[in-house]
Amino acid sequence: MYSSPHMPSAPLAIENELAALLPTECIRRAAASDAVCGVQPRLVVEPANEQQLAAALRIANDANLAVIPRGGGTKLGWGHPPQRADLIVSTARLSRIIEHAWADLTVSVQAGCTIAALQSALAQHGQRLALDPLWPEQATIGGILATNDSGALRLRFGALRDLIIGITVALPDGTLASSGGKVVKNVAGYDLPKLMTGAFGTLGVITRAIFRLHPLPLHSQTLSAATPTFEAAQHLLVRVQDSTLAHTSLQARAADNVEPIVDILFDGTPEGIAGQVAQFRQLADQTPSSEADKDVWNARQQLADARDDCAIAKFSVLPAGIAKSLAAISTTAATHNLSWQCITQATGLGLFCLGGNATKIHSALAQLRAQFSRDSGSLILLRRPANLSAFDPWGDPGDSLTLMRALKSQFDPKHTLNPGRFLGGI
Repeated sequence: MYSSPHMPSAPLAIENELAALLPTECIRRAAASDAVCGVQPRLVVEPANEQQLAAALRIANDANLAVIPRGGGTKLGWGHPPQRADLIVSTARLSRIIEHAWADLTVSVQAGCTIAALQSALAQHGQRLALDPLWPEQATIGGILATNDSGALRLRFGALRDLIIGITVALPDGTLASSGGKVVKNVAGYDLPKLMTGAFGTLGVITRAIFRLHPLPLHSQTLSAATPTFEAAQHLLVRVQDSTLAHTSLQARAADNVEPIVDILFDGTPEGIAGQVAQFRQLADQTPSSEADKDVWNARQQLADARDDCAIAKFSVLPAGIAKSLAAISTTAATHNLSWQCITQATGLGLFCLGGNATKIHSALAQLRAQFSRDSGSLILLRRPANLSAFDPWGDPGDSLTLMRALKSQFDPKHTLNPGRFLGGI
């Protein structure tokens, strides 16, 4: 059996219990590559079904083990390092599409299914989950829900909380709890789907989800317009948002020594798109635009893949404050002699990266967080250079922390799941 000296409460007995529950191929020693933010777990389990996962959670919870849920592992570096890590519970084997009710535009899918695999299956019926998260080839349904990751399609189709209509979650005590259903208008019962979305795996382990779907567009066209200033970029974003245009995505890209660029995506029929393009060019007025490759919508992914010495942060500002925020990032980066790059959606949600000396990055991030906070915005650090551990990724939780702690105590009173990783050290 496995040697696990850091596990409390009779480790050999616990390992025997897990080994009795799971097939041999579903349990193994943790390797160095399984470490989470430098914290080394002892065991990795990959349950073959929801019942096994829930039972493994109960065993771990009863034994006071710390459990780290894991999907594709693409966002394990986000948040605080765990206070402790004994057991990784992987959803890798829960990768099945349970039911695609294509006539009802819904799909039920297990949490370990990757976004790319799901989209490929849905595309066979001309449908999609209208979502564009980071690393779709590896990111799983459970992982994107836990981290609430979405991209440019959010402008047209809403956030994850708008797309999910049902969920099943394994709670630390071994309960499998479900809420919602595959009927799009079902609103009965406790809203577990929205509660678990963005909870960072601290309340339960998502095992399956049900989503509303949208048709795949038959035709698409992207236009890009170079703007001379941040103010001009924001002005164009606002004019488009206030217009009757039926655009799908709208973003601004900016970087040091590069003019800001506004990208817009239209979906529909060729005739409808042509009319939309003509209207956009009228709105753009003196700002010339040209057809662009759809690869511009991968800019967020390219930013997230920036070199290892870069810090990557997510920010939220009011749409009217986009130009001010871009200017703040530019000025702060220049003051600290840092490189920078930023992508923001028209809603004021965006990502930026800072590259250079870690001490200067720390100072710049603190300065930017303070300014965003004064302007009713926020800054969350997603990825940090190795020697930037002192910077709090979440910032001040404000008045919501009391409620969040109450929810944590209700769902996970022993702090079994992802201990210390979330906002306020939850």
